[in-house]
Formats: sequence, structure tokens, C-alpha cells
Amino acid sequence: MMRPICWMPSRGSGAVWMRNFLVWRKLLVPSLIANFGEPLLYLLAFGYGFGHFVKTMDHLPYLVFLASGIVCSSAMNAASFEALYSAYTRMEMQKTWEAILSAPLEPADVIFGEVSWAATKGLINALAIVVVGFVLQLWSGLTALWVFPVIFLMGFAFAAIAMIMTVLARSYDFFVYYMILLLTPLLLISGVFFPLSALPAPVVFVARLLPLTHAIELIRPLLTGRVPHAVFEHVAVLVAYGLAGYGIATAIAYRRLRT
Repeated sequence: MMRPICWMPSRGSGAVWMRNFLVWRKLLVPSLIANFGEPLLYLLAFGYGFGHFVKTMDHLPYLVFLASGIVCSSAMNAASFEALYSAYTRMEMQKTWEAILSAPLEPADVIFGEVSWAATKGLINALAIVVVGFVLQLWSGLTALWVFPVIFLMGFAFAAIAMIMTVLARSYDFFVYYMILLLTPLLLISGVFFPLSALPAPVVFVARLLPLTHAIELIRPLLTGRVPHAVFEHVAVLVAYGLAGYGIATAIAYRRLRT
């Protein structure tokens, strides 16, 4: 008979996070090059390319508008990729989770540790864009420093959602549909490349239900020296997605890992 689900992670989840960090540290240089390369190329190609023709957008220079959106999309992609492909490899191929669960840890500890680590990877990726923005003098004011906890929170939300897919998946092919059918539309309709006002009303309604939109509504003003509107609403949406994703992933993980 399966034991009752323990929803609250213990301090052991920190050991899961540290284990992943120590492994990543051995591959630090190639990992940083691979993870930073794509968002930086987007920033340079679109920012300076389109920026030559589109001078301003939403009362901001287009390069600033785009860079603030790419900060968010970079964190989303990195956190999701880590919680999908890397976590699945540890769960299914390397049997790392099985080894961890031989210690006095529960699936909740593994899920929380993995999701927290994926959120950290999202923060690391976004940090590159933030630093480049400071070098290029795209950001203004000390409010830009507040983006780091927000980036971690959005990374946790996306990692938690992705973890549901991971504990359900039976192969890597499962993730292709997730990336194409969920993350790519999110990237296109949440305000990364152009403001929501450019979209039809039904699409805007859907976009405002999605976590990336709320993350951008917080991060873009903070990076550009403005005060975000409806802060508690945006934070509440990100927290809700993170907690719901963690809870569902944990419940599924108990069925998969304890049977």
C-alpha cells in the first residue's frame, strides 16, 4: 500500500539542489556558452536589426523593450529545459532519483530540489542579459536589482509546470510537443517582441492568464526605472503556477517512484 503523500519538502531538497549544482559546475564553461549564446544572438540580431527600423515601442527604445523581454524568455527557456530534459535524464536514464530515494528523502524533496535548481538555471541565464544591458546602459535606476527575485520566481513557476511533463513522460519525444505547443506560443503572445496592445482582444485575454505575461509586466518596468502596476496580482499568478505545478508534479512522482 502506498504511503500518504508528504507535500512539504525537507532540508534534504537542498542536498538535491547542491548535487545538481556540483555536477553543473564541472561543465560550467560549455554550459554557459550554450545557454547564453541563443538569447544574446536574439538580442543583437533583433535588437539592432529591427531596432534600426523600429525606433520605439511602448514608449521605450526598441532595443530596451526587446532586451527586457528576452531576460524573461531566457529564464523561461532555461528553467523549462532543465526541468524537462536534464531532470528526465536523472530520473529515467541515470536513475539518480532512485539512488536519492534510497536515502531518507521523499519524492517531494526531489521535486522541490529539482524545480529550485531549474529556477536557478533560469536566473543564471537571465543574469547574462541583465549584465549585458548594464554594459550597454539599457537599464536605469536601482529598481533593476529587484528583477532577480522575480526572475527566480518565474523560473520556479515554469520549472514546476515542466516537471509535470517530466514525471509523466516515457521518452524525450514527449517534450517536443511541450516546447512547440506551449512554450513557443507563450514566447509569441506574451509581450516579448511587441506589446500586447498589438494583439486581438481574445488573444490578449488568453495572454493575461499565462505566467510569462505577468513576469514581463513586472520585470520590464523594474529594468527601465518604472514602478510596475498590479504587483501583487502578477506575483500571485506566478506563485499560483509554481505551487500548483509543484503539487501536481509531486503527486504524480509519488505514484511513479513509489510503485
